[in-house]
Amino acid sequence: MVSRKNRLMLRRNQKIELLQRVPLFSDCSKRELQEISLVADEVDLPKGFQLTEEGASGQELVLIVEGAADVIRRGRKINRVAGGDFVGEIALVSDVPRTATVRTTEPTQAIVVSRRDFRALMQRVPSIQTKVLEALAARVPAVD
Repeated sequence: MVSRKNRLMLRRNQKIELLQRVPLFSDCSKRELQEISLVADEVDLPKGFQLTEEGASGQELVLIVEGAADVIRRGRKINRVAGGDFVGEIALVSDVPRTATVRTTEPTQAIVVSRRDFRALMQRVPSIQTKVLEALAARVPAVD
């Protein structure tokens, strides 16, 4: 799990704009995005910090504001994520194992949304739940 000790300070609109890039949140209204931003922690992470572990249960979404991380599957680097990219969005709504390990390659600023906080938010603001479920359904391939 990502530590929330150190905090960076984003402007409210900047945080909302970054959250809107996440496909699960892209159809949310500005008010709904503001609600999500209230449960989204801002963190500073050192180089070499492990954001996710392949095969482990995911507990949070991590959106990179500045910095970068390598995505590693079965011991091989398969991708690099940087500012504006995110990992772990499915962990907010489902308890499936992580498909890759993600480790920072430089000091990184990120926004973190925990599953626990996000699920509580969906109970308080049901319109978010509907939009997230619709976004998930849109990502599932149609069966012919």
